[in-house]
Amino acid sequence: MSERSLILILLCLVAATSGLAGANDWRLWRGGNGNGIASNAAVPPAGWGEDLNIKWRSVIPGRGHASPIVVDDLVVIATATDDTQLAIAYDRRDGSVRWRKTVHEGGVPTDLHRKNTAASSTPASDGKHFYFLFHHRGSLFLSALNRSGSLLWQREAGGFVCHYGFGYGASPTLYEDLIIITSEYEEGFIAAFSTKDGSEKWRVERKLKTSYSSPIVADVAGRDQLLLSGGGKVSSYDPATGALLWQVDGSSLATCGTMVWSEDTVFASGGFPNKETLAVRADGSGEVLWRNGDKSYEQSMLYYGKHLYTLNDNGIALCWDAETGEEKWKVRLGGPVSASPVLAGGLIYAMNEQGVTFAYKPNPDLFEKVGEYQLGDEGFATPVFVGREVFVRTAEHGSERQEYLYCVGE
Repeated sequence: MSERSLILILLCLVAATSGLAGANDWRLWRGGNGNGIASNAAVPPAGWGEDLNIKWRSVIPGRGHASPIVVDDLVVIATATDDTQLAIAYDRRDGSVRWRKTVHEGGVPTDLHRKNTAASSTPASDGKHFYFLFHHRGSLFLSALNRSGSLLWQREAGGFVCHYGFGYGASPTLYEDLIIITSEYEEGFIAAFSTKDGSEKWRVERKLKTSYSSPIVADVAGRDQLLLSGGGKVSSYDPATGALLWQVDGSSLATCGTMVWSEDTVFASGGFPNKETLAVRADGSGEVLWRNGDKSYEQSMLYYGKHLYTLNDNGIALCWDAETGEEKWKVRLGGPVSASPVLAGGLIYAMNEQGVTFAYKPNPDLFEKVGEYQLGDEGFATPVFVGREVFVRTAEHGSERQEYLYCVGE
């Protein structure tokens, strides 16, 4: 049996035991499980470029770093112009615009870092509705749209003030009939709202200087846990009630990456003002298995096959033994990286800020690059792998900057 066949079998087992909603959907930031592993139905083409394996390319107005989500025949994105924040649905078959909804007009934040936008939160879907989170007029607003793009409800969830001049960027997550968001600043919070009508179900304080990580719900150590890093803590909450389950000191004050997990351990990393990656036993014992002085700051890590695969801001790819923290290899890919790695079809795909996607094997023994694939000349949103297609959001800088959504497929 070949190595690639063995990896595909392992991916099938992961998908079969993970409760993925819709093997041909990608409904959340980081996919159906929020862990950056595509379903076993994902079979990406063997490479792509401007003139290779492009099914369609569509214009995206404005600017945004939110990743696309895919539900049935719709590819949905968030974006922002100078005076509007928008939700747009493209037809998965040909890239035509099925609907375009102005979610907010005016009040678009302008005090943003050059690596952020006013539409950096990836939307979420339960398969029936689409949920958008925008920072608007100094507050966070949740909006629910139906599959036709009509507004079902909108709710002001609470304030957000960034003390580092970066702006907002966390994505919402779903748990049962709840949509959960974070606002991490000096008066911050985590809160859950009903997907049905936007009514608030629970809220807990999360008062930090400022942090940026997205919350995620994981089935780890025998129970569902809402995981979040930031404020010098690695924290676990009950996603149904918001009650704190456990918390340990670790990582850094500001983190951006979404936490990842194994069967009984969680992993977090951060990069400001200090650098640290750590592994914590998720049973509430507070046991820290290992720490190191490296970081994945803007990127989320990838756990697969008892190893952590990750990148740092400078485009260096790393592999660590997840149980011991031992570094297995460290390789410079090239170019700064903000997007997160994805495992699909037996390969890891990682895009840098110049729009180059590197494909390499999840092999802890040595780094094996398979290819480099260029689309556009700017890449911040993480690509999405669904079925035999890849959806890539990039930009080109000609006489003026223009964003595009690509559908890659043979």
